[in-house]
Amino acid sequence: QVQLVESGGGLVQAGGSLRLSCAASGRTFSSYGMGWFRQAPRKDREFVAATAWNGAVLKYADSVKGRFTISRGNARNTVYLGMNGLKPEDTAVYYCAAVSSRWTADYWGQGTQVTVSS
Repeated sequence: QVQLVESGGGLVQAGGSLRLSCAASGRTFSSYGMGWFRQAPRKDREFVAATAWNGAVLKYADSVKGRFTISRGNARNTVYLGMNGLKPEDTAVYYCAAVSSRWTADYWGQGTQVTVSS
């Protein structure tokens, strides 16, 4: 089992920035890496960004490329999502996940709300 705890969500105006954090514990070695997904109201959960544990492989959804940055912290099991140039359509619950090599989620965090006002 892998436990994931997110933090850093909140309310921000369009064009603003936020940074989300995720701390993982447990059998993290069983996963390929960590990633972020999001789910807006009345929409399916979608992939946002992910990184392999060694940081050598990064992947982003087209909708966030150039605005969001995923990075690993100094602590091995910590990952961040830096979000710049936020848009109202980025409003969603953001979930941290332990991911497979196909970038699918093996374990989920509880989610953190990000709201971008226009």
